[in-house]
Amino acid sequence: MDLVTLIPGAVSLADLRAIGAGARVELADSAWDAIGAAAAQVGAILASGRTVYGVNTGFGLLAQTRIADERLGELQRNLILSHSCGLGEPLDRSIVRLLIALKVIGLGRGHSGVRRVIVERLLAFLEADVLPVIPSQGSVGASGDLAPLAHMSAPLIGEGAMLLDGEVVPASVALERLGLEPLVLGPKEGLALINGTQVSTAIALDALFTSERVFAAALVAGGLSTDALKGTDVPFDARIHAARGQPGQIAVAEIMRVLLADSEIRSSHADCGKVQDPYSFRCQPQVMGAVLDLLRHAARTLETEANAATDNPLLFDEEALSGGNFHAQPIAFAADMLAMACCEIGSMSERRTAVLVDPKLSGLPPFLVADSGVNSGFMIAHVTAAALVSENKSLAFPASVDTVPTSAGQEDHVSMATHAGTKARRIAGNAAGVVGIELLAACQGVDFHTPLKSSQRLEVARAAVRAEIPHLASDRYLAPELEWAKRAVLDGMLTGEIEGVLFQ
Repeated sequence: MDLVTLIPGAVSLADLRAIGAGARVELADSAWDAIGAAAAQVGAILASGRTVYGVNTGFGLLAQTRIADERLGELQRNLILSHSCGLGEPLDRSIVRLLIALKVIGLGRGHSGVRRVIVERLLAFLEADVLPVIPSQGSVGASGDLAPLAHMSAPLIGEGAMLLDGEVVPASVALERLGLEPLVLGPKEGLALINGTQVSTAIALDALFTSERVFAAALVAGGLSTDALKGTDVPFDARIHAARGQPGQIAVAEIMRVLLADSEIRSSHADCGKVQDPYSFRCQPQVMGAVLDLLRHAARTLETEANAATDNPLLFDEEALSGGNFHAQPIAFAADMLAMACCEIGSMSERRTAVLVDPKLSGLPPFLVADSGVNSGFMIAHVTAAALVSENKSLAFPASVDTVPTSAGQEDHVSMATHAGTKARRIAGNAAGVVGIELLAACQGVDFHTPLKSSQRLEVARAAVRAEIPHLASDRYLAPELEWAKRAVLDGMLTGEIEGVLFQ
């Protein structure tokens, strides 16, 4: 299994993809020195007798309340317990792995003041793959992802629940089986653990990685659909896109040219009188290029945030500065971008499927099946795609424009970043289903041009589909085939080369 060494401030998207997929994690040696120095600063603050928020005060509206030194441990424990108020289905394992790694990165920046043992325990959870059970609802994305991060932190003190060998067990039981004792939190440690944007960022990163695979699959599906339609590749000419200059558009046009290069189907109608294809075919570089630019912008934002120190207050040379790095507005905007981008991927894909099943537009058998009438072919598969696209449109309204004041008005503007990320993940999953349906429809359409073949690259994709899903000669039970196609999109089965070119 791969090993990722976390260098706080320099962790890459490739590292984060690997962690989400199950790679082992360690912290760079240099980060331990920074963690130790910050913990020493907390000790110096206490020794000085100063009143510092989060170290020896209450929280939120109670920030002006000084806490006696002998109750500081109780304060931090109560903080975790009182904030463990999440609801909803647990976060996926891959997201929990990501958010724990992100918390380790943030603490490793050396501005949080936790002791080494706290970070070691989080890494131990990752190493053992025994993970906290974290409800997916309860964060508004400001003052940190308080509730879900409290659920992440509760097992450190023997509270909450953990997933052990596929079974949800009390954290105390999981710790016992791992040979670990519950920790007693020191000053500021509870606050450092639950303050921060790690949950919002992990959810958004998961949505980003899914969006990248859906995007790449949509390019392959779009290429196959172009050949199924006997469409033209003239709209992908580099000169058209250089004249506009949009980088994503230029990149997508180049990929479409590569995908369709040397297609026998394209060569067979090079001199036909057809001038223009529908926009969903002709404007793939313009629309998908704009999507690519959004994905890349969101990726830059999330990579930066993944390396950030986002708890509060932050420590600098024995000075505790209270600010607002916990506010997740950048992540909320990035997640909403992903939602819009995937909404458009699905919309374009559904329109291409609609063209292919319509004999008036495609010149192919009605609903892509011989003996139509007795057979309905891809009629309802397209309806499913339309249903998913409609659902995505209703989900795509940006979460980031909403705010509900909390904590008696102290936290009077919030980002809703976790909600934005959750919606983006659902939209990306729906888009994967839409693109999967197009892949099956496009392969069916290309089948009708036999013995002519598509390009070498697209034939590799079609062969992969046909290895699992045979040509639809007559109606059969299609639901498992649609599910397979969706999973192929989500797993990147057909698109590894494209993803490697577009997303670093």
